[in-house]
Amino acid sequence: MTRITRHTTIEDLVDRHPASVRVFLKRGIQCLICGEPAWGTVEDLARGAGVGEQGIDELVSDLNMVLEKSIP
Repeated sequence: MTRITRHTTIEDLVDRHPASVRVFLKRGIQCLICGEPAWGTVEDLARGAGVGEQGIDELVSDLNMVLEKSIP
């Protein structure tokens, strides 16, 4: 299992783990634009939405929890 990091691209993340979209939406971060994944990394997207360092760490943690739950 590959861990999600700040440097994981949104395109790879959404493609491999569609359930991750809900994590972004719960935090008010739009990760899909016209049905396509946003460009950049998890950190880029979060910073663009005004999320600080601690919030980015929490986002990455939440994304990894979703990943762990989706793998049998």
